[in-house]
Amino acid sequence: MQSTSSVARSIKVGLITDQTGPLSFMGMANANVAKMVVNDINSKGGLLGQQIDLCLEDSATTDSVADAKATKLVQQDQVDVIFGGIYSSTRQAIKGPAVVKGETLYIYPEQYEGQECDPLIFCTGPVPAQQVEPLIPWLMQQTGAKTFYLPSADYIWPHTLNQKVRQVATANGGTVVGEEYFPLDHTDYARTVEKITASGAEVVFNTIVPPGLTPFLEQLYNSDFTKRGGRLVCTYFDENFLNLVPAAHVEGLYSCLDYYWDVSDPFSQELINQYDKLYPGNAKFTAGSACSGLYRGLKLWEAAVKEAGSLKQEDVIKALDHAKIAEGPGGPAEMVPGQHHVRMNMYIAQAHNGSFKVVKSLGVVDPKECTQGTEVSIDATRQERAAVLPA
Repeated sequence: MQSTSSVARSIKVGLITDQTGPLSFMGMANANVAKMVVNDINSKGGLLGQQIDLCLEDSATTDSVADAKATKLVQQDQVDVIFGGIYSSTRQAIKGPAVVKGETLYIYPEQYEGQECDPLIFCTGPVPAQQVEPLIPWLMQQTGAKTFYLPSADYIWPHTLNQKVRQVATANGGTVVGEEYFPLDHTDYARTVEKITASGAEVVFNTIVPPGLTPFLEQLYNSDFTKRGGRLVCTYFDENFLNLVPAAHVEGLYSCLDYYWDVSDPFSQELINQYDKLYPGNAKFTAGSACSGLYRGLKLWEAAVKEAGSLKQEDVIKALDHAKIAEGPGGPAEMVPGQHHVRMNMYIAQAHNGSFKVVKSLGVVDPKECTQGTEVSIDATRQERAAVLPA
């Protein structure tokens, strides 16, 4: 159980991220962001006059490992807050020991399917209302495309996101002509590519993820889908993912995120320059990799702790519910009160010659999540959990 007397000891921030395994190129970047932000806070005197200890754990792109690491952070390290998780299944694995059993504040930084509404969970990445809702109508209007094929990984994020794609495409006069789901490590997509070709789909809206992503993109490219005028969409695709595949395989791909390197505001450029100087290499600061959401989450949590004037969890949560940052990657951001999700700038970008170019700045977009409010009492939620937890 979360201690409320932690002000007497050092401040402990836990981060669980995939530093090994198929998502290590993303997880290493997340670890770097956390180290950069915590070191920056500590170099300026810390938080509430105390230094922050970063408790960094590798979830190894394995949900059972993430579960064990969350248990360790809560029971052994007794952290004040937990950040991390990339896959939505990993978020759920962390949620059990961290939130349901551990009653510890958890901030999830990745773009995801939405619908996570818990008094102890805050989400700082984009959700379907900020990605699918603006992107699909814009794409249909710009290209005239009306038919969609949805090749997908078989877990919660693709299933839920595809529901939104179907809803928005249909509302705008489009049709989903195919929808398939595969295990994360599936590699043979020949039959699916044949189905895409036979269907006449004009848009492939991809939610296949690593490690299955690279072979799918290669096989789709070899079918000449884009050469025939087909459009490829992947809302999580960012500059880190461009390093995984030949540029030709994703030429013309559309994505929709809260930040791209092409966003040219002075703060974003300064932040990326700082990161690149500290952490040269292939693990880049990007949005789809959760780096922007993690930076945003850490700074919003810092602002909430400062407003609360203590680490008492109830007070921090109350302040975090309306926390704001004036600067961040892609622009300012703020929690929507009662929703535990972030209002922020969004961008549509297109891959060209191995880099992303912003083709539409959407401005500030609301998450429209948890619109009934998450501010049910923690005590009431505790009683509900007690009814389902084993003794």
